[in-house]
Amino acid sequence: MNTQSLSFRLVTWYAGVLTLVFILLGALTIILLRDYLESNVLDTQARRARQIADTLVAAASRTGDVAMAREVEELYAPEANERFIRITRGDGHVVYASGPPHDGSFDPVSVPALALRHPGLTPPDQTRPGLTRPDAFPRKESSLKGSVLIAAQTYVGADNSRYVVEVGISTARTEETVRQVLLMLAIGLPIAVCVAVAGGFVLVRRALKPVDNLSQKAAAITQHSLSERLPVVRTGDELERLSVSLNLMISRLEDAINSSKQFVADASHELRTPLAVLRGELENLAQDAQLKPQTRETLGSSLEEVDRLAEIVEGLLALSRLDTGEARAEWVRFDLAALVATTADQMSLLAEDKHITVVCDSSERVMIEGDQARLKQVVVNLLDNAIKYTPNGGRIKLKITQEEGNAVLDVADDGIGIPPEALPHVFKRFFRVDGSRSRDQGGAGLGLSIVKSICDAHGARVEVSSTPGQGSRFRVRQPLAAEPLAHARS
Repeated sequence: MNTQSLSFRLVTWYAGVLTLVFILLGALTIILLRDYLESNVLDTQARRARQIADTLVAAASRTGDVAMAREVEELYAPEANERFIRITRGDGHVVYASGPPHDGSFDPVSVPALALRHPGLTPPDQTRPGLTRPDAFPRKESSLKGSVLIAAQTYVGADNSRYVVEVGISTARTEETVRQVLLMLAIGLPIAVCVAVAGGFVLVRRALKPVDNLSQKAAAITQHSLSERLPVVRTGDELERLSVSLNLMISRLEDAINSSKQFVADASHELRTPLAVLRGELENLAQDAQLKPQTRETLGSSLEEVDRLAEIVEGLLALSRLDTGEARAEWVRFDLAALVATTADQMSLLAEDKHITVVCDSSERVMIEGDQARLKQVVVNLLDNAIKYTPNGGRIKLKITQEEGNAVLDVADDGIGIPPEALPHVFKRFFRVDGSRSRDQGGAGLGLSIVKSICDAHGARVEVSSTPGQGSRFRVRQPLAAEPLAHARS
C-alpha cells in the first residue's frame, strides 16, 4: 500500500476525524445518560420521601415514633426492595433506619447522616408547621460496598417537631445500564468506523477513478500516437479543466513535434543532392595527377568528412521516415533466422579485417511479420556496433530463438563494454559513450537510435546489458507471425 498516495491520505484523515467524532459523541452520550438516569432516580426518591413525610411522619404525633417505624417497614420493605430509608428527629435521634439490602449493594450504616440544619435543607424558621420542604441538595453518598442516591425531605409538625426523611437507592442498576450502553458503544463504534472508512475508501476510489484513467491514457500516448486525446470528464470542476488543459498541451506538442520532424525530413532530403555533388567534385579533383601529396591528403580527409556527413543525413532521413510510419507500408511474412544468417555472412568481411570470429546460431525457422529491409538494418547496425567495439581477435555471437510467442535476436560480444551510467542513454539520438573514440571509428550516434525506432515501429523491444571490459549484449524481442489460414485449417 502506497502511504504517500492521495487516496490513502484522504481515507486516513477521514478515518481519524470520524473516529474522533464518534469517540466524542460516545463520551457525551455516556455523560448525558448517566445524568439523566440519576436525575430520574433522585426525582423518584424525592417523591417517595415526600409521600413518607406527608403520611407516616405527619401521623407520628398521634401514633408515636415506634408505630411510624413499624408502618415504614411494613409498607415499603426497604431491605427487600433494595432501598435506603432513614428518618431522623430534629434532636439527631434516628427514629428509623433500614437494614442492609438483600443484594448487598451498599452498607446503610456507613451512609453519613444529614443533620436538620444541613445547608441544603430549609431552615426551621422559614418552614411553617404541617409542611414538607424538598431537600435542595440531592446527593450521592458512598458506602463501604457501593454508592447510594439519596433525596431528603424536612417536615415540621403542628407541635413544632421536626424530622428529616432520607430515601435512597443503590446506583448499581444505573451503573449497570451505563455499562451496557458503554459495551454496546465499544462494540458498535469500531464497526461503524470500519464500515464508514470502507465506504469512504470506495467513494475516494470512485472520485479518483477519472484521474487514474487520465494517467493511464496519458502514459499510453507516445510520439507515434500524439493524435490521441485524453478523455474529458464532464464534471464542470477542476478535473474537467485539467483534462481540457492537458489535451490542449498535447495538441501543442503534436504541432511542435510534427514541425520538427518535417524540418528534419526536408533538411535531410535537401542535403543529399549537394553532398552527392560535393563528393563527385572532390573525387574528380583527387584524380588530378598534378596535385601535391599534401593537397591529395587534404582532399582525402575532406572526402571522409563528406562521407560522414552523408551518413548522418541518411540516418536522419531514415529516422524521419520511421517517425511518419513508413515502416508499416511494406510488411511481409518472412524467416528472421534466414535474414540474420545472410546478413551475418555479408558482414563477416568487416569482422575478418579485425580477426573477429562471428558465430550465427539460426538453425530453426522463426517467422515474423514486418519490413524486411528495415529489420535487416537492425541486424546490420547491431552487428556493426559490435564489430566496432570488439578488439582484434574477439568473438561475436548471434542467436535466434523463440520464447513465449516472441522471436528473440541476441547479439553478444566480448568487447570493451558500456559503463553503467551510459546504459539508459545508448538509444538516444547522437549519444556516444566516448565522443572522441566514436568519431575516430566513424560513429555518428544514430545507429542504435535507428534500431530503437525500427523496433518501436514493429512492436518489438530492444534491451541492452553490459559489463565494462567483458562485453555487451543486445536483445530484440518481436512477436511471432500468425500462422497462415490454410496451414491453420490443415
